[in-house]
Amino acid sequence: MQTIDRAMQVIKVLAGNDTKRWYSITDLSKECELPVSTMHRLLHSMMQHGLIQQEAETKLYSMGNAWLEYGLQMYDTFDFVGLIRPEMEALMHECEESVYFSKPIGLESLIVERIDCPHNPIRIYDQLGIRIPMNIGAANKVMLAHMPKNEAVKIIKKLGPIEEDKADFLNLLNKIHSNGFAESHGERTKGTSSVAAPIFDHSNELIGAISIGYVSFNVTEERENFLRNKVMEYGMRISTKLGRKRS
Repeated sequence: MQTIDRAMQVIKVLAGNDTKRWYSITDLSKECELPVSTMHRLLHSMMQHGLIQQEAETKLYSMGNAWLEYGLQMYDTFDFVGLIRPEMEALMHECEESVYFSKPIGLESLIVERIDCPHNPIRIYDQLGIRIPMNIGAANKVMLAHMPKNEAVKIIKKLGPIEEDKADFLNLLNKIHSNGFAESHGERTKGTSSVAAPIFDHSNELIGAISIGYVSFNVTEERENFLRNKVMEYGMRISTKLGRKRS
């Protein structure tokens, strides 16, 4: 178990920096707080499994191709190619904004797909694979609102908000559930907003959320209503494609 924990430490370092992709063994030892000798043995083992790679000339390390291979296999299981992605592309063309698909993973969500609008000069860029606490953002709030209540309450207790605001937050989730969509304004990036709707599978289980990200400067109420209606329409369309039966 210790070896797995240490290997995951290395992977988190290699994957956790948006600008730095290659690390020396000294850098990794410092980041993971491990002796160089221990790190050398660990990296050698990880390279054998394709989890990391080493550049021949510089001797620097980065993520290995195995992650791409496994990620693409997992990607296929989400029915993106045949079902979800075409609907996301259609939504992007209708609203001319970036469209995202997020999945809940414990106390966080994971952005697993993004469709950018090529005609929009201003883009909101959230990296694929980024994790976001479940109490932040429209996609996460709409997922919380449509989870079993006891599950949502457990997440809220662990993440916040502060005790005296929890009742208000639960009331907000009830409102989101009734409305069928959630909104977020400037929570992660000032001047940006998002609107989201839940997605369900054939068992009526929540599997994620579709969201539209947009720059909120000078956006009219008419435009906001259009985006709300569209994200709900496509959330229902995707859920229907995944076999959800409307009650």
